[in-house]
Amino acid sequence: MSVKNLVAFTRVEDYEYQAVLHAVRRQFRLLGAAELVKPGIRVTVKPNLLMKREPQQHTTTHPMVVRCVIEALQELGAGEITIADSPGGPYTKGALEGIYSASGMKEAASLTGAKLNFDTGWREIKCEDYRVCSGFNIIDPVAGADLVVNLPKLKTHCMTTLSGGIKNLFGCVPGLQKPELHYRFVEEERFCQMLLDLAQTVSPAITLVDGIVAMEGDGPSGGTPRGTGFLAGSRDLFALDVELARVLNLGEVKMLSLAAVRSLAPPEDLIERAGEPPAVIKDFRRPRSKSLDFLGSVPAPLRPVVRSLAGRFAKPSPKVEMKRCIGCGRCAQSCPAHTIKIDHGKAVIDYKNCIRCYCCHEMCPPRAIGIKRLKLFDI
Repeated sequence: MSVKNLVAFTRVEDYEYQAVLHAVRRQFRLLGAAELVKPGIRVTVKPNLLMKREPQQHTTTHPMVVRCVIEALQELGAGEITIADSPGGPYTKGALEGIYSASGMKEAASLTGAKLNFDTGWREIKCEDYRVCSGFNIIDPVAGADLVVNLPKLKTHCMTTLSGGIKNLFGCVPGLQKPELHYRFVEEERFCQMLLDLAQTVSPAITLVDGIVAMEGDGPSGGTPRGTGFLAGSRDLFALDVELARVLNLGEVKMLSLAAVRSLAPPEDLIERAGEPPAVIKDFRRPRSKSLDFLGSVPAPLRPVVRSLAGRFAKPSPKVEMKRCIGCGRCAQSCPAHTIKIDHGKAVIDYKNCIRCYCCHEMCPPRAIGIKRLKLFDI
């Protein structure tokens, strides 16, 4: 079986150690991981550690998946293995310590002998075939690895619809340089093109998605956990994300449409599936920021006018729930346009300059920032 355009699925219903280890070992066999993992090589595993969340909140890659991937790599002869990510917010040793502990990465490292990354340096890597970004600052443990294993958490995303293999690599950009990229590439198409440039730059050898429990709705941090019961893996992260979008019934995903135009992502009919592919989940909830699809019920002559009004007034916006806001300032810290301030202990958004990147929604610890849509268009 060729690994080109191959996406492997392994069924696993919960995070029980033996079940996950068996599923990961099978993934590695199906994907031919033994061809990639040479004795003694330095491997960096890159989970999704978006923020300081515990495993049962299902915002971050589950530590059992990380542990089992490390053990499977060790069985193939890998040398030093490092767990590394640059979560949202400042990229500092103190911030990493808190997130590693809360997310279960500290325990996974202890059980396997893997190294937790505390090196907050980075280096610039050029992108050879870019559209909007000719190079990126990439955190040192990823930039210096012999092999990178990408371990996303399967989630929806308020800006890109899908948070899978491609989006997870945004965490290879250090700290608050991520909001800078949001501000440089405000429009959805340019932001997605930037993510595709980044994915080509990092080019992980294997991507293995934690879809045992996914997140639907207003992901990547404010959605609802949903058991989906599988791991999905590929040596081609673009093919993998196309297949994940199909399984979750997400419809058109702009990022993947652009990847197809660039000949990065194969069409669905050229993807080879191995293992136990799940049935399409027809009722998987999309983020509200991506559900403004009302024109089909508007008379054709009025659609240009309504589309114009929607673009000006009806784009979903972040909204602060004042009763839940604790005034921690993480939203203001992560806002690339600097439109948020803390006033009398509460977050206040200046909508005139808001670029609708949803970084504040993504990074709010108490989930006090939701997505506001006009009820008029729920037709």
